[in-house]
Amino acid sequence: MNIVLPAMGEGVIEATINKWLIAEGATVKEEDPLVEVATDKVDSEVPSPVAGTIISIMAAEGSVVKIGDIIAVIENNSAPQPDDAKKIDKEVERIRETIEESRRQNTEAEKVSHDLKSRTPSGKFLSPLVRSIAANEGISYSELDNIAGTGMDGRITRDDISRFINLKQKEKETKESAAAVKTSKPEKAAIQRKITDSGDEIIEMDRVRKLIAEHMVMSKRTSPHVTSFIDADVTRLVRWRNSIKDKFLASEGQKLTLTPIFIDAAARALYDFPMVNISVDDNNIIRKKNINIGMATALPDGNLIVPVIKNANEKNLTGLARSVNDLAERARNNKLKPDEITGGTFTITNFGSYNNLAGTPIINQPQAAILGTGAVRKMPAVIETPEGDVIAIRHIMILSLSYDHRVIDGALAGKFLNRLKNILENYPADEV
Repeated sequence: MNIVLPAMGEGVIEATINKWLIAEGATVKEEDPLVEVATDKVDSEVPSPVAGTIISIMAAEGSVVKIGDIIAVIENNSAPQPDDAKKIDKEVERIRETIEESRRQNTEAEKVSHDLKSRTPSGKFLSPLVRSIAANEGISYSELDNIAGTGMDGRITRDDISRFINLKQKEKETKESAAAVKTSKPEKAAIQRKITDSGDEIIEMDRVRKLIAEHMVMSKRTSPHVTSFIDADVTRLVRWRNSIKDKFLASEGQKLTLTPIFIDAAARALYDFPMVNISVDDNNIIRKKNINIGMATALPDGNLIVPVIKNANEKNLTGLARSVNDLAERARNNKLKPDEITGGTFTITNFGSYNNLAGTPIINQPQAAILGTGAVRKMPAVIETPEGDVIAIRHIMILSLSYDHRVIDGALAGKFLNRLKNILENYPADEV
């Protein structure tokens, strides 16, 4: 049977064969990893669809393969039934007839691929699609080096290069000014040497930190940021979670952290205020049909990745807890699939993880808003009672919403935050 390159995520039409993990003649089990492939979004492994023996490898390392193309042929080890023998013989014959033609086509593709550099001078990976767009638009490799990639590890995606092309057309003078600034680099180096001589330590940014810096600057340049704040009394939520978390772990086999609760509340608020769940395309506002919430996740190496929970508003709390724990675990072990880090429409970042009260997060482009959740702290608060106001110890947290002021005004942001506050303060009520 044929093994084809499977769908690799939203907007991905082809991939580069990085490394075969098996050889022709090898026997594999179902779901065994066969090959490492690279797209403009992420590197990943393609598993075997069945158990069997690899008859032929059709796509060589370094070649460019489109989604749905044959990359290998496997002989299924399941014993065939007599009635199926003729069908199998015909299938094997058809496969053999296509092998030579496919190899010829792959050879041609390899020649084209090898003629193009797959990495920029600083080491940024360039997928075949991005290289093709760059060649057609006359974008140099030095210009590609200056693009802030939004894919995994700062990889440049099709959206990134398209955005760069638009900015290049509209901001020629800005680009020329930026290029002129680069000429001062030798002078800057001299200043750094002088500072070093004075005893201060200068630490040059590594490649990943440079990519993060570029992406942050690009977001601030693209969207006029405004941040609104609100505090929420989550005493009821905290007491409820503490009362059921052990039972939840025993019955569901999952830890119930605050993260899935925040995602559940945000999904409800986004459903009520869909004009926060948007993106901008030139002069058009795109209101997203699905509510796909990304959760910023720190990795062991110090980098950051944002796995996405698709259709978060359609999941109950148990489903969200499972998704959060699964995605976080696989993110730390570099096991995320390409489509699990794309397609986000709104992002949550948890400042409270490090006991911070609040922050002003930068929008994860091309989204239009991002929510920051602060630490939950015990604080004295004024409580209204029938007998009058009293001061009590309550669990209080600060919520911060950064938003693109081109398309989201303070009134809408305020209503959204207030709705989120009400949901959290009355959690886990079905209706608030």
